[in-house]
Amino acid sequence: MFKDWTLFEKVWLGVFTLVNIYLFFAWKDSLLGLISSLTGMLCVVLVAKGKISNYYFGIVNTSTYAYITYTYGLYGESMLNGLFYFPIQFIGIYLWRKNLTKVQTIGEDVSVKRLDKKGWMYIIVISIVASISYAYLLNAIGGQQVRLDSAAVVLSVLAQILMLKRYAEQWVLWIAVNGLTIVLWVITLTKTGGNDWSMLVMWSAFLVNSIYGYVNWLKMHRAQHNLEGEAYELRPSN
Repeated sequence: MFKDWTLFEKVWLGVFTLVNIYLFFAWKDSLLGLISSLTGMLCVVLVAKGKISNYYFGIVNTSTYAYITYTYGLYGESMLNGLFYFPIQFIGIYLWRKNLTKVQTIGEDVSVKRLDKKGWMYIIVISIVASISYAYLLNAIGGQQVRLDSAAVVLSVLAQILMLKRYAEQWVLWIAVNGLTIVLWVITLTKTGGNDWSMLVMWSAFLVNSIYGYVNWLKMHRAQHNLEGEAYELRPSN
């Protein structure tokens, strides 16, 4: 499993795993929180590597995280994970298997695409309109931190769609999502006195990984594009 991992990937996973285990004992964290955090970290680092196996860890992470956020009244996060992320893992396995890269470069399974200016315009408009609308819904059902929750959920949905479509720009949205969610958890745990600090560690790990993932997917796209071009040039003419 780790044969094509870089030193950064191994150190990243090792450090955040040790921090999670420490918090589990030091802060008497919940076992479910630990499981959710560890599977979540494995999931995102495998996404950064373009590995289909990320979805198997994602199945465990999304189901456990949906329950944890529900107990804290973060209904937007809970619905996002339980009703969207969880079933999307199975769709992701299917779609990525249909779009395997034909040119293996740095261990990735899937081919990578880039988003154009028109695509970015759609993303920005949808983000603003949907975030405002969803915040009203969350407020109506008694949610907590509805503005942050709404923005994080909407950007997460859009990022997940870009991920299914294999766009490198998904990582720009994930960076924003992870930053917003870290703030959301700091406020929530401080106000409620909750002990699931592993959630904060998990999202901090996600933020670091999303920056790495963006850089890595840009490298993957360039490498795949260059090799595909070389393969085309070497193709015998009729």
